[in-house]
Amino acid sequence: MDFRKRAITAIILLALVLTVIQWSSPLIFFIFLQLLILASIFEFYGLVQRRNIKVHPGLGLFSAWLISFSFLWPQKFSLGLAMVLILLILSSYFLIYTKSIEKVMIFPVSVALTFLAPLYISFPLNFFYWLRSEYGPKGIYFLFMIIFLGDTGAYLIGHQFGRHRLVPLASPKKTVEGAIAGLIWAAAGAFLGQLLFWPSLSFWLSFFLGLVTHAVAQIADPFESLFKRAAGVKDSSNLLPGHGGFLDRLDSFLLATPVYYYLLYFFRP
Repeated sequence: MDFRKRAITAIILLALVLTVIQWSSPLIFFIFLQLLILASIFEFYGLVQRRNIKVHPGLGLFSAWLISFSFLWPQKFSLGLAMVLILLILSSYFLIYTKSIEKVMIFPVSVALTFLAPLYISFPLNFFYWLRSEYGPKGIYFLFMIIFLGDTGAYLIGHQFGRHRLVPLASPKKTVEGAIAGLIWAAAGAFLGQLLFWPSLSFWLSFFLGLVTHAVAQIADPFESLFKRAAGVKDSSNLLPGHGGFLDRLDSFLLATPVYYYLLYFFRP
C-alpha cells in the first residue's frame, strides 16, 4: 500500500511539474515556483517550532517574496535592494516586538531562524526561474537528470554495498560507497540529458556539470536532514503521501540549483 501511495503521488507530481515547465507562461511558472517555496518555508518553520523556538512566519514569507521579486525583475528590483529592505524591516520589526526580558533572551535565535528560511529556501529555488528564462525547459530537464539518476544510484548501490557511513549523525543510511556511485550515475545522467535535451553541450562540460552538481546535492541533502534530526522527525511534513513534505523532495536542489546555474554561466560557451 505504501508503494502504491508513493507511486500515485510521484506520477501526479511529475505530470504537474513537467506540464508547468514545458507549457506554462513565465508568470505562471513563477507563481507555481512561489507555491513550492511557500510550502517549503512553512515546513521549515514547523520543524523549528517543534523545538519550541519562536519564529515569525509572516515576516519570513514577506522576506521570501522580496527575494523572489528580485529574480522576477532583476533590472528594476535587484537582490541587493531586496536584502537592504529585508534587513530594514527585520530590524524595525524586532525593535518594536522585543519589549520584555523574555523576548530579549530568545531574540537572537528567533531573528536568525526567521531570516534563514527565505535565505535557505527562496533564494536558491528561484534560480529555477532564471534557468527556464535563459535556457528554456531543457536547462531544468538536464538538472533533473543529474539529480534523479545520481540519487537513484546512490540509494541502490549504497543500500546494497554501503559499508562506510558518510555523515552518520545527519543521515545514518548514507554511505561513502553510495556517494561515489551517486557521482558516477549523475555523470551518466548528464550524458543522457545531453543526448535527450541538450545536444549542443560538449561531452566534457556535461561530465563536469554532472559531477560537480551532484557533489553539491550530496551536501544539501544531509544538511536539510540535520533540521529534521533536531526536530526529532523523519519527514518535514506529510503533505505528499508516501514522500513526506515538499522540503524533503526539494532538499537536493537547495544548493545544486544555484551552483548548476553559475557553472553554466561561467563555463558554457
